[in-house]
Amino acid sequence: MSNVRHMPREEADQLGPEQHDAERYVLGGCMHRPKDITTVRGVITRADFALPQHELIWDVIGHLYDNGEEISPLTLRLALEKRKELQRAGGLAYINTLGDYKLDAEYHAYIVRKDADLRAEADLGRRIVNQATAPDAEPGTAVTFIDDYLKRQQERALGRSGDPADALLAELLDTSALDNMPTLEPLVGDLLHLDTLARIIGPSGHMKSFVTIDLAGHVGTGMKWHGQYVRQGTVVYLVAEGARGIRQRVRAWEKHYGMRMDNVLFLPRPVQARGPEWDVLIEAMKRLRPQLIVIDTQARVSVGVEENSNTELGIVIERMDDLRRATEACVLLIHHTGHVGEHGRGASAAKGALQSEMHVSKKGDNASNITITLKVGKQKDNEEGSDLQFSLRVVALDGEAKPDGSAVTSVVLQSLDHQPAEVVKGTPEWLVSILDKAEIPLKWGSPRVIKWCTEYGIQMRKEKVEEAVRIRKRRDSFEEAEGGPGNLPPNLPRDLEAELPHDQGGSSGEFEENPRSDLPPNSGGGTGDGPSKTPSPRPVSKTGGGVGETGENGSPTGPPCTVCDRPIPADWANRGYDTHVGCDPATGSHPAPHDAA
Repeated sequence: MSNVRHMPREEADQLGPEQHDAERYVLGGCMHRPKDITTVRGVITRADFALPQHELIWDVIGHLYDNGEEISPLTLRLALEKRKELQRAGGLAYINTLGDYKLDAEYHAYIVRKDADLRAEADLGRRIVNQATAPDAEPGTAVTFIDDYLKRQQERALGRSGDPADALLAELLDTSALDNMPTLEPLVGDLLHLDTLARIIGPSGHMKSFVTIDLAGHVGTGMKWHGQYVRQGTVVYLVAEGARGIRQRVRAWEKHYGMRMDNVLFLPRPVQARGPEWDVLIEAMKRLRPQLIVIDTQARVSVGVEENSNTELGIVIERMDDLRRATEACVLLIHHTGHVGEHGRGASAAKGALQSEMHVSKKGDNASNITITLKVGKQKDNEEGSDLQFSLRVVALDGEAKPDGSAVTSVVLQSLDHQPAEVVKGTPEWLVSILDKAEIPLKWGSPRVIKWCTEYGIQMRKEKVEEAVRIRKRRDSFEEAEGGPGNLPPNLPRDLEAELPHDQGGSSGEFEENPRSDLPPNSGGGTGDGPSKTPSPRPVSKTGGGVGETGENGSPTGPPCTVCDRPIPADWANRGYDTHVGCDPATGSHPAPHDAA
């Protein structure tokens, strides 16, 4: 949990259970003196209650009062049972206990109001701190939080005149006020946004969870999601279905991308949306403040709910919205489609509340020919984007085997629409690929790599070489942390066994004509200063023996280059190359390392 920023709890939390007695006196007092309800409504709103169960009880009390029904612990209990919300409200014993709180409801309503204002101020402070310390923070951005807070407080003050109609009128916005409403903040491209409810649907077994885990990993690490913008943040993933397979999927993702899936937290069990623990989840998420909350699946957190009932499903969706409102995160549901069609299973009440809905389907019968299609079925406020397609890559997990000795595998997504940009010649990433293919040891530091580059005609600035060395060492650290060898394996995958490019920078013969490299030989050198003497080539492999004769400086040399006739370094010739790495490849051939003599 070192990747989780822990926020201090409100000071009131330290006072014990009695801190909420004022709320209990409001509820109990209104039960005993219903005529006070109108006055109390002019002082506080539903959102002023700190406990979610008190919000629920206040709603029921208001419903009974507005319908002219008797308000008592008995009628309150019956109304909650009818809604199937009694347990969420604290149970029968708690409702009966509220009957003992008979003091002045209006007086205690002002206490509840003050506590709510203090919590709002504390929340404002946390939001400003979070915004100011975010990786993409910009000066002045947090000022909008203060403007929103002041406007909200003004509206609340206007609405507390004692007249419910005044409260409603205070919430009306003119066209100028609309400009102060916050716009949707993108989380993943145009697909997911903060403070929204979204859903991924698809038939069973069509890779919905794999797509979602891929999304979660990219949000947690901040990497672009197959070319689309990503806002980095904490992700909480409720693995309510298929918890045992989550580790393999995560490990495969980490191996594929060469990094840990940081900032992604998993809860390997369901939390029922209509149970009392959902309020515990909301409180926990308020403290954690994640950017993305994944619920996998909708059905597993709504056990016992009649999916085809708009009333019952509507209550579940409202509980999801409670989670969204409390955290301002994107709450992403995973749900199955019906036997026919591309619509989410069950009543249509859910779809109306969604900001985004995406449909996942697959074609093919094995990993080599499967195509995953992500279709954007709904974007409430944006144009629906085009479909996205993915293939699967099988990843073998290091150090794991089945009882028969075969490798334990999982799969990761590879975009068929967005191909990673080709590595640009002369960049640190390009040099990393060259060093990997030449099997340069990962323990080599910048000075040694600089000498090697100079010898082979690779002309790059010192700072770029140093960055390439850092990239390789970071990757090496990850492999060692995962129990890997820390070095490139001898049996490289075919895509890494591709031939080394002959042209390593500059024009053909440029280095031979101008031996002054722009690589300084040490940290004190300047751009354009070559080494004080010609660097010696890499030592000849002890197992491979030498090729050719020994040069004037005692360094082993190989046969002449077929392009420039200058001697080839012995270790290069031992691997089957007949040209310098920087020479024109038109007349030479570079055999793959595993084919070298």
